[in-house]
Amino acid sequence: MCGRYAASRSPEDLAGIFGIERWDPEETLEPDYNVAPTKEVYAVLDRPLKDAEDKEPVRQLRRLTWGLVPSWAKTPEGGARMINARAETVHEKPSYRRAFAARRCILPADGYYEWVTGKQERELEVEGKGKRARKQPYFVTPADGSVFAMAGLYEFWRDKTLPDDHPRAWWVTCSVLTTEAETAPLAAGPDEGPRSLSDIHPRMPLMLTPDRWDAWLDPARTDPDQLTDLLAPPPAGLMRAFPIGTAVSNVRNNGPELVKELAAPEEGTLF
Repeated sequence: MCGRYAASRSPEDLAGIFGIERWDPEETLEPDYNVAPTKEVYAVLDRPLKDAEDKEPVRQLRRLTWGLVPSWAKTPEGGARMINARAETVHEKPSYRRAFAARRCILPADGYYEWVTGKQERELEVEGKGKRARKQPYFVTPADGSVFAMAGLYEFWRDKTLPDDHPRAWWVTCSVLTTEAETAPLAAGPDEGPRSLSDIHPRMPLMLTPDRWDAWLDPARTDPDQLTDLLAPPPAGLMRAFPIGTAVSNVRNNGPELVKELAAPEEGTLF
């Protein structure tokens, strides 16, 4: 899964990376090193400009809320639970299939956070107390320092309790697609610890390599068979993972210090 990530690049940087043609300076977000569900995030999408005569898609940088609310939902409360969509089934799930067909986006990140789970947690106990050790957080990021382009979906939801001109009448929300985590050795990492992303967690955000960006964002592509071809995991060996401090576990903490690499896991944590 992906429940927390870092996104620090400016709109200007993202415009150069993704070829963005339009963004609203009033929607600029501050660098966020602890992005959590229900927060506003940047999304890259191709869509005609509102009220424009020309209906050709324009590549835009938009500010969306993380946690997808389906257009047919009666209330928006469930959005906080719909932060991830499984790439293997997204084309058939009622909550996601319409967005998958027509409203796809890229959610740019520096990398994502994951906490060790699985066999290590079940077997390791704090000596003499029978308690679990604290989970060790890891930061997973492209080994070459490039942007982590997460495949995403976005959706519109109308709050019918509000008038049309109310600023909160329309919600625009998004979800991150996930895939099976890599089992291949990491490109780089600590001397001690997980050897692959699957050692940390069985799922990971679906990373889109640049050769897939245009096809993924193209709203004219609606054939599920063609779209599912774009959901293949990226080549192995592009990522690295390293331990970081447990401060990231508190969503109120924020700042570049959260992604500072540790030489080894913190004492009392897993691995």
